[in-house]
Amino acid sequence: MKFALVMGASGDIGKAIADELAEDGWSLYLHYNKGKQSVEEQLVLLQQQYPKQDFFSLQLDMTQEKNISELAESLFQVDAVVFSSGFTTYHLLTEVSATEMHDLFAVHVTTPIQLIQLLQDKLTRSALGRIVFVGSVYGEAGSPMEVIYSTAKGAQSAFVKAYSKEVASLGITVNVVAPGAVDTKMISDFSQEELESLLEEIPAGRLGTPQDISFWVKQLLDQRSGYITGQTITVSGGWLK
Repeated sequence: MKFALVMGASGDIGKAIADELAEDGWSLYLHYNKGKQSVEEQLVLLQQQYPKQDFFSLQLDMTQEKNISELAESLFQVDAVVFSSGFTTYHLLTEVSATEMHDLFAVHVTTPIQLIQLLQDKLTRSALGRIVFVGSVYGEAGSPMEVIYSTAKGAQSAFVKAYSKEVASLGITVNVVAPGAVDTKMISDFSQEELESLLEEIPAGRLGTPQDISFWVKQLLDQRSGYITGQTITVSGGWLK
């Protein structure tokens, strides 16, 4: 049996990833912070659909360091880790508070890296050994009003480039799937005018779906993806590329 930890499983993309991996035979640890109800509902459905697999829920506030080691120690087998937790803020850089900076980097960079430190031995013992970050096209292109978010997403890709070289000989692959504009809660505040303007910029002529992203995460966790590592795969319908 193969086990994946999905961080941020209560979000739209995280839920799609969990569904995709469960269908592919994965047992799952589903992480949430405040989305307990969403994850608990997923657990019921997944256990009904895949009774021969195991599904567990885990709570962690990724902005707080104190419980990270406790979460890692609670996992008895880890063959893959997917980091799909994320949020953004919309401010000019001069308006971003120190707390917002800390929380953005904690969720996207520092907590994931600390978890990887703690889980590396388990991943090394696995026949798979997969790490995937759900990044952002802004990690390369950058976005005004989301400077810190863009910086954190760029840091994910930089980390993946370096760390993948360090653990390749251990059989661990490390990659980023970088979405463009995806139809999730993160763009729910856009006005109709803003959405129409955005769609005009996307060569594919539509927003992405969570399933557009989960498909590529599943590919990177496949046994046959052992020769791709250190990469950022942009899934944006041609936007900002």
